[in-house]
This record gives sequence, C-alpha cells and structure tokens, in this order.
Amino acid sequence: MTTKERYDSAKELYKEIGVDTDKAIESLKNYKISMHCWQGDDVMGFDNDGPLTGGIQTTGNYPGRARTPEELMADIDKVLSLVAGKHKINLHACYAIFEDGNRADRDAIKPEHFKKWVEFAKERGLGLDFNPTFFSHKMVKDNLTLSSPDEEVRKFWIRHGQACIKISEYFATELGQPCLMNIWIPDGYKDIPADRVAPRRRFKESLDEILSIDYDKSKVLVCLESKVFGIGVESYTVGSSEFTINYAASKGILPLMDNGHYHPTEVVSDKISSMLLFNDKMALHVTRPVRWDSDHVVLFDDETKEIAKEIVRNDAMDKVLVGLDYFDASINRISAWTVGMRNFQKAMLYALLSPNEKLKNLQEEGKLTELMMLQEEVKTYPLGAVWDYFCETNGVPQRSEWYKEVEKYEKEVLSKRQ
Repeated sequence: MTTKERYDSAKELYKEIGVDTDKAIESLKNYKISMHCWQGDDVMGFDNDGPLTGGIQTTGNYPGRARTPEELMADIDKVLSLVAGKHKINLHACYAIFEDGNRADRDAIKPEHFKKWVEFAKERGLGLDFNPTFFSHKMVKDNLTLSSPDEEVRKFWIRHGQACIKISEYFATELGQPCLMNIWIPDGYKDIPADRVAPRRRFKESLDEILSIDYDKSKVLVCLESKVFGIGVESYTVGSSEFTINYAASKGILPLMDNGHYHPTEVVSDKISSMLLFNDKMALHVTRPVRWDSDHVVLFDDETKEIAKEIVRNDAMDKVLVGLDYFDASINRISAWTVGMRNFQKAMLYALLSPNEKLKNLQEEGKLTELMMLQEEVKTYPLGAVWDYFCETNGVPQRSEWYKEVEKYEKEVLSKRQ
C-alpha cells in the first residue's frame, strides 16, 4: 500500500470516532515549536571561552560539535530539513556574533550583535525567541546573579536583562512575530540557607528594574522560569515555582514551566489546566528529566503525550508557547535535535487525533467505564499512517528514513570538525 492508501484507511477509522484527520494535519502543519539552539554546541555559545557553569552540565564528547556561528547555522538547517513546518529558533544571549572588533560584555550587548541571526531567520521564514544568559560568566559570584548581596553584581545582570529586552524587541520588529524572552537564573545555595527571604526580595527588586524600561509588550512576551534545584544549589533556589508564578501574575508577564524543574512526582501536564484558568498565555520548556533536571532528549513518552493532550483539549495551541530544552553530547547532536522535534510533533498529532470532545462528554455524563475503554482503544489507532502522510505531504522523510540523511551529514560534515 502507498502512504496515501494507508492514510485513507486510517482516516476512515478515525472518522468513526469523530476525528477529522485532515483538520488535525492542517493544525499541526501550522504549529510552531521553538527549537533551542544550544543542543548543537553543548550550551557553549560564542561570547565566552570559559567552562559551562551555573548548575548546568553537558555530558558526553560525541564528535562534531558546532564551534562557530556558521557551523551551528548549518546544523540547524539540516535539522529543519528533516522536520515539517516553519518553526522558531530559541537563542541564548551568549550566542551573540561579534565581528570587526565589536565585542561587548553581556551588560552592553546590542541588536547589532544578533543581526546575522535575524538574517538567517528571515531567509528561512522562521521566528526567534530569546533568553538572557545568567550563567557561564565571571559576574556569577557564589552561584548568585540577580539575587546577589553584591550591588555591583546585581546591577550588571540588571543591565543584561534590559539589553535583552531591547534585542527581543528588535527580533519581533524585524521578523513580524512576537519574541518570547525567558528569564531564568541559577541562583541558590548548596546547603541550607539562614535567610530564604532576602535573596528572593533582591531578585524581585532586580526583576522590577529590568521590567521598568519601556518596551512594546505586544512584541516582547517576557516570561519567568522556575527551578526546583541544580548542581551546587541543591538545598535552595531563589526562583522557586511559588516565586515565579506569583511574580508573573503580579506583573502581567508569562509564567514558564520546564517539566524538568519540579520534584520527581510532579508532572507539568497536570498543571497546565490550572495555569490556563488564570493566564491568557503561558510558556513551556519541554525536556525529559531522568531522576532530576537532566535535560535528556524528548521522547514520545507518556508525559510528553499528556502535555500535548492538555494543550489540544484545552484549545490552547496559541496560548501555550512551547520550546524544547535539552542538550545531549553523548550522541549525534543532529539526531538528538531531530528526534526531539519530531517526537513533540508526534505528541501533538496524537492529541489532535484524540476524540477529545467525546471523551469530555463521557466524563461529564459519568460514563467512566466507557471513558476508560475508549481512552485505551484510541492508543492503538493507526497514528503512524497519519504521521507518515503528514511527513510526505510536507516534504520531509518518513519513519527512520531521516536518519540516513543524518549519517550522510556526519560523514561529510561533522566528522571533519576537529
């Protein structure tokens, strides 16, 4: 059978349970995922030759890491050739591109330092998201940045945050779509602190200063990300979930939830519906925590599917802004990117192919036996046939065919990087 014939057969099966597969495919085609640039070079960036710090570790030394902006952009191009649709690229501030001696420290970076990224995005019809980089820098003192008791340290990072808002506004203006700017800090303590409130008060005041500058809030969607703990800050993090959610609500900015930034028994999929009741929009970083915030490649696993189902069943595809966040240096980085991007698309398709209204009605009517039955039966419906057709009609490889392209790229490009 051809891909189209298998699709037509699947289409009839889904139609019997009230699902329009053509509509699902069209929705997925127009759905943007923000692809993190830092998978390609192990979060090194281009503004600092020092080690990766701030509670972040990248494990592995697989050959072929991108070492220059040109190599990273080429790698991104390869991934996007294997993933259907038009997406966004999520940049960290440390990926500034300095030319002709125009190097600047992080508190003085300007839009001109990201001109090449804007040109790259324009040529490919992509959007850009942005993140201030509050790690891997000499001004991170004792694992503290915006919450530091040292005023000089705080002021430096406040200027950095303000500079990043202006860069984000530049992205949005040039590319004609909003830029999500996410603030995350690594601040905290390795052991039990004597004073939990003072660092959080300083963090709050620093954020107030960052947000005090004038900017177009329709263009720059500032969000604040929480964390439960990190390496070197195991006992206390300043930007806890309670802090970030309350601060975001008080300032009218977006909360960002990373599904690796919670205790092991917590799941972000259960939190999305609550957040949507009180926020017009929210942001997600989708990763795969293994026992802790370990940033493994996103799989087509239960939690990823549940996150996607919550987005779709709550009619929130334009309300929940999704970016991926992981960095695995133990395997081919192009493959890691591609697996994660395609898997989140699969999860979204799985959710779009679920008879969501029928399932909701069964729950409301108290028909819980039938609800369980149908939820289980849907799991073995021919998702694969619809996914293959989606890939074919969008001009990207089906099934494992994309991996042949990765192997070829590794042989011809990555293996030559020394």
